[in-house]
Amino acid sequence: MKSNTIMLEIIKNDPWLEPYADVIEERYNYIINKEHQLTKNGKIGLSDFATGYLYFGLQKTNDGWYLREWAPNATEIFLIGSFNNWQREESYRLKRLEHGIWEIKVPLDRIHHLDYYKLFVCWNGGCGERIPAWSKWVVQDKDTHIFCARVWDPPTPYRFKHNHFIPDRSPLLIYECHVGMATEEEKVGTYDEFRIHVLPRVKENGYNAIQVMAIQEHPYYGSFGYHVSNFFAPSSRFGTPDELRQLIDTAHDMGIAVIMDLVHSHAVKNEFEGIARIDGSYDLYFHSDPNRRYHKAWDSLCFDYGKNEVLHFLLSNCKYWLEEYKFDGFRFDGVTSMLYYDHGLGTVFTHYGDYYNGNQDIDAICYLTLANKLIHQVNTDAVTIAEEVSGMPGLGVKPEAGGYGFDYRMAMNIPDFWIKIITEKKDEEWYPSTIWWEMTNRRADEKTISYAECHDQALVGDKTIIFRLIDADMYWHMSKLVPSTEKVDRGIALHKMIRLVTATT
Repeated sequence: MKSNTIMLEIIKNDPWLEPYADVIEERYNYIINKEHQLTKNGKIGLSDFATGYLYFGLQKTNDGWYLREWAPNATEIFLIGSFNNWQREESYRLKRLEHGIWEIKVPLDRIHHLDYYKLFVCWNGGCGERIPAWSKWVVQDKDTHIFCARVWDPPTPYRFKHNHFIPDRSPLLIYECHVGMATEEEKVGTYDEFRIHVLPRVKENGYNAIQVMAIQEHPYYGSFGYHVSNFFAPSSRFGTPDELRQLIDTAHDMGIAVIMDLVHSHAVKNEFEGIARIDGSYDLYFHSDPNRRYHKAWDSLCFDYGKNEVLHFLLSNCKYWLEEYKFDGFRFDGVTSMLYYDHGLGTVFTHYGDYYNGNQDIDAICYLTLANKLIHQVNTDAVTIAEEVSGMPGLGVKPEAGGYGFDYRMAMNIPDFWIKIITEKKDEEWYPSTIWWEMTNRRADEKTISYAECHDQALVGDKTIIFRLIDADMYWHMSKLVPSTEKVDRGIALHKMIRLVTATT
């Protein structure tokens, strides 16, 4: 389909984009055509398309258990688990259907709540155990440290009290958190502990939203949840699926929206835990070209957003978390890496031409736009946020206006500015005009989320703002039992000012 000859609103609002109108319109038309393809020219909606989680994986029906997997390169597949002593039995052999889909039906009395299971997949030249790509709960053995899918089918599943919570956006005040780290004890925290001990403090401190990291299952805890292996499985390190549901429901009770940190920018390369080589091939969900498939900076695998099956997987994942857990939206991680063929690494974005020079992945742009359209179809009050550092125009503009549909983009210049001014400037060089410019320098037609610091600054080999200001005096002079110091007094005052200025501009 061709766009109208009428100029797109994004270009109308910013005349500096006019030289790139052809590229912007090409992307716009590409997205429209892809949506028509996925929705059969509008016969179904994006929400109807994104229902893979109701078909694939382990499904319980009135007439038996079904398990389906997309594995076109496989030559044979067996369902193995604690219910058949992990043996490759003929009665647990999957049957190949059309389009590379495999299926098995198992009587209801053979699989039970808390059973363990995997797939044993064979392909030309090899075989191996694999965790199904659509698994909804994956656990790690405490002794062997091996990950395995597990059945979650409790006799009395959790029932939500709040089926349609509406976030307060006047304004959104977001507390970023990690359930496992939200405890003073030297251990991994749990969903229940967070619900009981942390949520009340979040509410008391005036926040109306939390952004939760590390929800999707990940084999390496030190990745902060950003090397995802099982996209439909809430991390079992913190508890059960229903304990996460109760956490979200309790937050809604308190008027707190729950935004999920969603990782669709890459996947862990582990074969035994994740979706890498699930059918023996290297490029099922990922690029065929090794240079595009492997993310050298992150040591992970990059999705091929040009495949309709990948779009089905990822869009279904968005809908799954909204419908099954009542998340109120997503903060999309690593958007810059998705947008550019070189992941934006080493690129200095100084001119509009840097956003329209052919280095942009139109398939990734298409996926992000379709994801935003889908999310807002499923829940019109959902919140979507882009973590993006290049400044790509249009991220926070509606798709019909030529944008990519996010509600907000993160103002990622601000935390870097505070680090720079703290480390490089004297107090008398903290010029109000410079601070005002950095706090308010944003696109007029896009909403932003401003923040003084997040885990990228505070945890990943760096310091929090308060530690940068006070440093070692933190340990000795922040007690009522000992006198304060000028460094502590200055640090506390500047810390308050930084948070106030960031929050109010």
